[in-house]
Amino acid sequence: MNSIKEITVKDRKGNAVPLNGYVGEVALVVNTATKSEYTTQQYKELNALYEKYHSQGFTVLDFPSNQPTKSCPGTDEMIHTYCKEEFGTEFPRFKKVKVNGDDADTLYKYLTEKFPGEITEDFTKFLVNKIGKVVARFDASVPTDEIDQKIATLIEA
Repeated sequence: MNSIKEITVKDRKGNAVPLNGYVGEVALVVNTATKSEYTTQQYKELNALYEKYHSQGFTVLDFPSNQPTKSCPGTDEMIHTYCKEEFGTEFPRFKKVKVNGDDADTLYKYLTEKFPGEITEDFTKFLVNKIGKVVARFDASVPTDEIDQKIATLIEA
């Protein structure tokens, strides 16, 4: 596999979503959690990035996960409703996935193959360029300004 655009994921209702639908967009793929110590800050920052750059060809791809910290309880619909009501998120949210282990989602197997290492915290981010190549990995502790600069550079490319 050469690109995330070759992968199909499931939306929160279980429908297949080919990621090739995001060709031409810069994407930030994030494993999110609703009960993490990072939840409020991270969702606010992700939403701000999305609002700032969406009209220029950027998206956030939100993959709720109960790994690695078991901080994402509830159904996919409960998670979606909470994020919309609490943080006003508009970016795409997908079905809850596993991000580690043999039964990790195909997307996360691919991401961690390109940037090796088990995902050890919620809100780990993978930055993907317009042709679907993974170009960076960020832990939750990386300042949003640093991610913002990389997004801007990729949008301009």
